[in-house]
Amino acid sequence: MEKLQNIITFIRDSSIAQELGIEEGDMLLSINGQAVKDIIDYKFLITDEYIEVLIKKKDGEEWLLEVEKDYDEDLGLDFENPIIDMAKSCSNKCIFCFIDQLPKGMRKTLYFKDDDSRLSFLQGNFITLTNLSDEDIERIIQYRISPLNISVHTTNPELRVKMLGNKWAGKIKEQLYRLTEHGIDINCQIVLVRGVNDGENLKNSIKELYGMYPKIKNVAIVPVGISKYRENLYPIVPFDKESSLEVLNLVKKMQDKIIKETGDVFVRCADEFYIMADIEIPGSEFYGEYEQLEDGIGMIANFNENINSLLTDINIKEMNKEISVVTGVSPYKYIKDAFAKIEDKVKGLKVNVHMIKNNFFGDKITVTGLLTGRDIIEQLKGKNLGEVLLLPSNLLKSGEPILLDDVTVSDIEKELNTRIKICSFDGSSLIGDISSTTS
Repeated sequence: MEKLQNIITFIRDSSIAQELGIEEGDMLLSINGQAVKDIIDYKFLITDEYIEVLIKKKDGEEWLLEVEKDYDEDLGLDFENPIIDMAKSCSNKCIFCFIDQLPKGMRKTLYFKDDDSRLSFLQGNFITLTNLSDEDIERIIQYRISPLNISVHTTNPELRVKMLGNKWAGKIKEQLYRLTEHGIDINCQIVLVRGVNDGENLKNSIKELYGMYPKIKNVAIVPVGISKYRENLYPIVPFDKESSLEVLNLVKKMQDKIIKETGDVFVRCADEFYIMADIEIPGSEFYGEYEQLEDGIGMIANFNENINSLLTDINIKEMNKEISVVTGVSPYKYIKDAFAKIEDKVKGLKVNVHMIKNNFFGDKITVTGLLTGRDIIEQLKGKNLGEVLLLPSNLLKSGEPILLDDVTVSDIEKELNTRIKICSFDGSSLIGDISSTTS
C-alpha cells in the first residue's frame, strides 16, 4: 500500500511552525534527516532542543529549517491523517465483535476494525496486541508509548485464541509482562461473554493481571454487546439479573482483597452490570479518576457527581421553559432522577426525559451512546418537545453532527420540527446547556 504523505492541515497560533512560515498544505519530509514514518516517529524526533526540519512547500520548493526550542516542545503542526500512516486493521475474528453485528448500509468507516497501538496512545482506542511483531513491541518500549489500552478478555492462552479467533492471541501474558517490565502503563479491558470467560476464568484473569500491578493500572469488565444482527455468528447468551449478580459478587470479593492490600479498587464492572442486577451503583469515590469512563465504568456516578456539583453552585432560581432530553433504556431512571433534582432547584423549568428503545440494533442494546437518529425520530414524532431537544454528545460521530445511522442533527430537527442542542454526556455543563436554549 502506498505511503501516505505527511500533509500539514493546521498550524497552531503562536507556534514554532507559524513563526517559521510553515503553512497549511505544506509537506513534512524529514526531521534530523530521518523520514517520518508515523506520528510516533514525529513525537519522538521533535523532543530535542535542536532539530532540523525539512519541509516541502506547496510550490515544490524545499526548506531546511533549523529549530532551537525547549526540550519536548511541540512544533504546532496537525496532519491530514492524525497518525500520518495507514491505521493497522484488526486481524482477529472475535466471537463477540460488535462490528460483525452491524447491518449493511451504514457508513463505511463503521466497518473498519482498527487494532493500532498508535491510536491506543493518541486516542485511547483498545488494542489486542495480536498484530504486533517483536520489533513493534520494542518500538513501543523505545518510544515510551504509554499508557496503552489493551483488550485482554482472558489471560488463558487457549481460551483467548478461541475468543479472538487468532492463533497468535495466546501470547498475551508474555506481551504484558514485557511491556510492564519496561515501564509501560496499561489499562485493561475484559469483554465478558456469559459461559465463556466468566466464573473461574474471570477470577484467574483478574489475579494474573493484578500480579502486574501497578503498571497494569486498572481492569474494566464490560458485558458483551448483542445486536439483533447475529445471524450465523457464535451463539452468545445475554447476561440477566442473576448472572450479572454473580459477576458482581465474584468481582466484589477480589476488590475487597485488593483494596485491603493496596487501597486501590483496581478492577471495576461497567454500570450495565449493576443496572441488570438491580443493585445500587457505587458512589463517585469508588471510581477514582474515572480512567475508563468511556468504557461505561462509572458513567452514572460521574454524571450524578457533576449534577450535584452544578446544583450546589447554581445561581439560576427561575427559568420558565420546557425542554426535552433523550436517553437509552439502561440509564433512564438515573437521568430522570437527575433532571427531577434540577427541576426542584429551578422554578418554572420542565424537563421531559424520553426513553428511546433501540429498535435499530435490538432490545439487548440499552446504552444511550448506540441510539440512532431513526429511532429518535420514530419515537418522538408528534410529541411535545418544548423549546428544544437535548442530545448527548456521545450520540455523534466525533467532530461531526452525524449519528450512527448517518442521520444528521439537521435531519432530526427537520423531522421533529424542533431545535436541537448538543449537551455534554457527563452532565458537566448541563445547567449552562439548558440556560442557553432560549429561543
